[in-house]
Amino acid sequence: MSFPGKLALQSWHLLDASNLAPGRISTVVSALLRGKHKPTYRPNKACGDNVVIINASSVKFTGNKMQDKMYRWHTGFPGGLKERRAKDQLARQPTKVLRKSILGMLSRNKMRHGYYENQLHIYPGPEHPHEEEFEKVGGVKEIRVGRARAGEKERGYFGIPK
Repeated sequence: MSFPGKLALQSWHLLDASNLAPGRISTVVSALLRGKHKPTYRPNKACGDNVVIINASSVKFTGNKMQDKMYRWHTGFPGGLKERRAKDQLARQPTKVLRKSILGMLSRNKMRHGYYENQLHIYPGPEHPHEEEFEKVGGVKEIRVGRARAGEKERGYFGIPK
């Protein structure tokens, strides 16, 4: 099964993360990074697309997760376990909240570390430096996460209209 030239075709997707839950964003973005929406998908090849996420500082947690959810990491020194609440993490480093959520849904292998992490671009505000890349591939492919609202077309799993 060979698809010469098809694996090299990469497109750019734009996602506005304002008022969306990080987990809902992560399920869609992780599949786009892997390329599972393409008919040429192969689990051992890098055939995914680039994803630009804007407004990462305005994601919304459901329930009491803003106060209850903890982000933990270790410094590498004895007794170096650090932790920070989701509210504080979102205020200090809003891009790391989404990056940790998305990369947690990808398997830990060479593909993730060498390829997927480089194709993910997260920005806390509405500005991003990738306008030229969107123009090269023929415009912005906006992703809609969740169900269609009143008056909108029904969308498929990856935000593509049915």
